[in-house]
Amino acid sequence: MAVTIRDVARVSGVHVSTVSRAFSAPHLVNPETRVRVLAVADDLGYRPNRAARALTTGRTHNLGLIVADIANPFFPPLIKAAQAQARLRDYHVFVADTDEDPKVEEELIQTLTKQVDGVLLCSPRLTNRTIERLRQEVPFVLVNRRVKGMATVLMDVGRGARLAVEHLTGLGHRRLALVTGPSGSWTSKEMQEAAAAMSEVDVAFLGPNPPTEQGGRAAAAEVIASGATGVLAYNDLVAIGLIEGLAERGVHVPGDISVIGVDDIVAGRLGRPKLTTIAMPTATAGRIAVDMLLQSVDSEVATGVTMLETALIIRESTGEAHS
Repeated sequence: MAVTIRDVARVSGVHVSTVSRAFSAPHLVNPETRVRVLAVADDLGYRPNRAARALTTGRTHNLGLIVADIANPFFPPLIKAAQAQARLRDYHVFVADTDEDPKVEEELIQTLTKQVDGVLLCSPRLTNRTIERLRQEVPFVLVNRRVKGMATVLMDVGRGARLAVEHLTGLGHRRLALVTGPSGSWTSKEMQEAAAAMSEVDVAFLGPNPPTEQGGRAAAAEVIASGATGVLAYNDLVAIGLIEGLAERGVHVPGDISVIGVDDIVAGRLGRPKLTTIAMPTATAGRIAVDMLLQSVDSEVATGVTMLETALIIRESTGEAHS
């Protein structure tokens, strides 16, 4: 005969409801008790019926995680951290990729609504109005996008951009270029505002651009035409592509132009020159976003903003300006 929840409760010496909470709401169970219950369940071969539990509790114990481009190395650390944090609370995560297309993003949200208890939107490309409308159907937490009144996890790219500009001006650069990302990107907006506030430098804003290596390579001619000796790129992929595009045109980094990226992806540390970059705490953002979303799912409406600190990592792609 199949092992039941009552069997687990009897062998564990606890009430059936405690076994249920050990699987469905582990944060409500004493850690030692939960470990004992799960060990007994494993020994007996008990597996909770998720479909039946969803019918009785109204919870699927699934979360949606929607990213702008799963091929972008910025997202995998966030995804892995979010999945690990969700598993601690007995939740599964469905990951979906919008390919930077807001129409696909809206369709994915509408599709997931009936299958998940909440959705993490990472670097969404939808308008604020659309996000506000869709949130009526399922709890949201945003990552790297600010919408008034919504729970949000932000990485302080504005601070990072200021550190980057200060680093370049300290090396003698006075004419800079900011190679921005997609239209409507919160990260681009924050970088532009930070750079524009630095009165001691002249900044050319070049964009919008695809947030890819190809986008960076395509921006090389415009960077050269701008006369900039220092460049802050939307992300590391754009920075790497830009360095390649400049090299194809006989412009050397950092000898002729200094380049700074954003994200601190592995590829930036392996190339030559090694990329100076703004490190983003993506894994921490993933864990915090899951906690905020589950707080909202538990009817404790989460509307706060968590701002995570960024850091400038100086490597080989920046150097002194040459007149």
